[in-house]
Amino acid sequence: MKRIYDIENGEEFSLFVLIKTADVKTARNGNPFIAFTFQDRSGSIDGMYWSATEKEIATFQTGKVVFLRGERDTYQGQPQVKIKAIRLAEAGEPDDPTMYVERIEVKREVLQEEINEALFEIREPNIARVVRKILHQVDNEFYTYPAAKRNHHALAGGLSYHTVTMLKIARQLMTIYPDLNASLLIGGIILHDVGKTVELSGPLSTEYTFKGQLLGHIVIVDEMIDRACTEIGINTDHEAIVLLKHVVLSHHGKLEFGSPVTPRILEAEVIHMIDNLDASINMILSATSKTKAGEFSEAIYPLDRRKMYKPTFK
Repeated sequence: MKRIYDIENGEEFSLFVLIKTADVKTARNGNPFIAFTFQDRSGSIDGMYWSATEKEIATFQTGKVVFLRGERDTYQGQPQVKIKAIRLAEAGEPDDPTMYVERIEVKREVLQEEINEALFEIREPNIARVVRKILHQVDNEFYTYPAAKRNHHALAGGLSYHTVTMLKIARQLMTIYPDLNASLLIGGIILHDVGKTVELSGPLSTEYTFKGQLLGHIVIVDEMIDRACTEIGINTDHEAIVLLKHVVLSHHGKLEFGSPVTPRILEAEVIHMIDNLDASINMILSATSKTKAGEFSEAIYPLDRRKMYKPTFK
């Protein structure tokens, strides 16, 4: 059975897919339409459903499995579907939403082992206790949530996978630059995106939560650190804790990118660069994995809409 990314441009298809997002918007003529993102385990694709009725808006909700008939097209360098017909999946049809969720290929046990090994590299006792406590509090979510709603590592388990990849990069850098503080670097990487377990709704049809929209994951993890310190009995003014909070708060690098402060210590700058590096590589690999050799990928919006070329040789 074909999946979304098996379909060639211009090809008509009929598939069962999950509604990942269904945003109701208003067209220039004043009529409502639904901006869909459809998903299966091969990836996702956007599509517009024009002149939607109130009944259709109420029916085609995020998290529903639908039978979609359409034609694959492109819009501004991105794959898109021209919707020809859509209906809800019926009883007896493959209507379980979990069948359509993209997942990482690495087993949870492997990721847990990597994280557990990294925890032993945190030698500063206050940082070690705080990191372990927060990880314990978000254990299941940390290993099942995506790292984003879309763009990089936006699949089930992506949060922990992104974290582990960053830890691997950090370990290599520490062999080159032994002056790096392992406790701050490792602790900061493990915690930097943990707030996404509150910011996002989960791996199924991921949305931003109420707190996620109003606070964001950076502020949320800062609160988590404060709460963990209070519960453990650690003074939040301790230098190690202040610096741990700093590397987390500054990991987006610039104020305009969402960080309330810019990196002011070496480890903060390094975490920002590793985060950006891993996210960029993941987006490029995701795009080129769906691209034929000798051709350019779809436009990657967070990378200035660049299209990446896939070489014909290895």
